[in-house]
Amino acid sequence: MTAQNIKHAVFLLLGIVAMLLTWPHAFDWMANGGNILNPVAFFGDAIAAGGTAAFLSIDMMIAWAVFMIWVVFDTHRIGMGMKWGWFFVALSYIGVSFTFPVYLIVRERYIDKHRTEPNNAA
Repeated sequence: MTAQNIKHAVFLLLGIVAMLLTWPHAFDWMANGGNILNPVAFFGDAIAAGGTAAFLSIDMMIAWAVFMIWVVFDTHRIGMGMKWGWFFVALSYIGVSFTFPVYLIVRERYIDKHRTEPNNAA
């Protein structure tokens, strides 16, 4: 197993662990009337709790916004196409802590697959 495969396995494992640790809380929130597709209500409820919840929610909200903007333009820049960026934006509703590692794996494998050898001709 190569170092890259090990790194990708760690990324994927962390993403899955993040989903398993976070989604029970999302299900509880939705059972109490929350709408996971409404990020304003989602972050608003989290911020309203104050303290650590507000700190982490604001931090995650801004990181999520940056991820969504970056991933759309990054997929275009590396040649995957913006449609893939929008796919990862949609997938981020599952959780950025899941989607970001998955995107990094897909991105690195795409770049490696499409990397061309430099022309050695002088």
